[in-house]
Amino acid sequence: MEFLLIAVGAAGILIAAYFTYGSLLARLLNLNPETPTPAVTMRDDVDYAPIDTKFLLGQHFSAIAAAGPIVGPILAGLWFGWAPALVWILVGSILIGGFHDMASLVASVRHKARSIAEVVREHMSRRAFLLFLAFVWIALVYIIVAFTDVVAGSFVGRQKLENGLEIHGSAIAASSAMYLVLPVIMGVLLRYTRLSLGVATAIFLPLVGVAIWGGRFAPIDLEAWFGLQPHQAHKIWDVILLAYCFVASLVPMWLLLQPRGHLGGYFLYVALGCFATGLLFGGRTIEYPAFIGWVSEKGAPLFPILFITIACGACSGFHSIIATGTTCKQLKKETDAKPIGYGAMLLEAMVAVTSLFCVMMLTKKEGAALAKPDLIYANGLAGFLSFTGLEKQFVVTFGMLAFTTFVYDTLDVCTRLGRYILQELTGAQGPVGRWVTTAVMVLAPLYFLLDTPVDDKGNLIPAWRKFWPLFGASNQLLAALTLIGLTVWLLRTTRKWWVLPVAGLPTVFMYAMSGWTLLQIIEAGLFKEGAFQANTDPVPWVALVLLALAALVALEAILVFARLGKPPAPPQSQPTPAPGD
Repeated sequence: MEFLLIAVGAAGILIAAYFTYGSLLARLLNLNPETPTPAVTMRDDVDYAPIDTKFLLGQHFSAIAAAGPIVGPILAGLWFGWAPALVWILVGSILIGGFHDMASLVASVRHKARSIAEVVREHMSRRAFLLFLAFVWIALVYIIVAFTDVVAGSFVGRQKLENGLEIHGSAIAASSAMYLVLPVIMGVLLRYTRLSLGVATAIFLPLVGVAIWGGRFAPIDLEAWFGLQPHQAHKIWDVILLAYCFVASLVPMWLLLQPRGHLGGYFLYVALGCFATGLLFGGRTIEYPAFIGWVSEKGAPLFPILFITIACGACSGFHSIIATGTTCKQLKKETDAKPIGYGAMLLEAMVAVTSLFCVMMLTKKEGAALAKPDLIYANGLAGFLSFTGLEKQFVVTFGMLAFTTFVYDTLDVCTRLGRYILQELTGAQGPVGRWVTTAVMVLAPLYFLLDTPVDDKGNLIPAWRKFWPLFGASNQLLAALTLIGLTVWLLRTTRKWWVLPVAGLPTVFMYAMSGWTLLQIIEAGLFKEGAFQANTDPVPWVALVLLALAALVALEAILVFARLGKPPAPPQSQPTPAPGD
């Protein structure tokens, strides 16, 4: 009953926000269904292709969600307790993340589906544009590093559950590979036959279930095949996943991104439905503490760490890259920005809440034993559905595959968008330009993933654990940069007072939390007992670069704000032409 009350309360708050604050934002942004969008006026069926709201919502939802609303809430819940995590998810998604996503999508659509960086160039300066692009590119690299390594880790080793059941990573890898083939087949059939999307969905969704069930019978076990240690197999999977990113980011969107996004959206809906069913009939009770303390047991302070650990699910700069990179090129009508921009953010918040439930059902001892966010999520899903009598191995595999499926959307979209940025910066166009810039976009994360990090005791740790704080801080600072660009755009185009509380205050808050975290990373990495100590660890140096770029962009915005307060210069008089001129 406790779970059900929290779930109903959270869902009620989010639904009310959609119809109140979301509608208010739609009026403030003056959305017009009659205004043609770039997806219509620039249609080429490769990058620009208008699709119906219900289909674009699923694609956008699965692209922005990824593993963020699973990993972040689970980690924050384990560290600080579930109550502060729940409050930030609800408040952040409604007042900051929802506006951030919706406004960035609208801004892009009104600038010919150009990126948020292009909006910054038009309304701030070319210098700000280049700084913004550099920041976004670095942030994309670390998003790819973090999520590639998280998925690779789920493909190796084996996890033993409390009932003695073992989940083999090789089975998850096999199910994942089978799943990736299905959207390609679906895309080809939709493109070259008369098969409708509804019929295709009815065919391929059950096949996804077959892939989940069948993975254990055809495991892709690199450790057994090649006699590798788990950490060695982990690195090979990192390389394989980056190779997938290379290919997936180059193929047409109709072949993989759109059908996979459609199927991936159903993964999210089914996962939410499973949790809802478990809440109604599962009879689970809350075991985990609501509040652990202002400082975690590992020494992490709630301020600012909570706000950069839970990014997706509350507010995430990565969403603006999706909204202004691929979604804007498929938006059919301006008014679709409300369900797709604001609505998808609130749906993701609900995913984050259900992820938090997976922590709430554990004791502190169980949480410490499971440790890995993907396993906690899959185990939680199985726990909520235990009353159904479904085979636990199948349910856990479904949860693990759902987790990796969300990440696939992030990986190839990030690679594609990173390629766009490099092409913009270098002018490398045409087939060769696409291949070269994509290769650079893949090789940069590979450099960091091939590193073998260790903890203070010399034990091997996954790369994602090392880079996650930097990923979180850079992601949230990207949200702050996006918000500052939106604030400048809205002030210049509307000159309305509402811009400051709606866009300006979230900008200040996100700048403060992310900048504070980066300063902590720099201090921990480069200063020992108050004295500067240089080292080769890339994390504090990258944090320093990101902080400097963000400060320069903020300075550019301040200069624009200063100019806005000045009256326009009078037009210069032109000399009177001489007779006969």
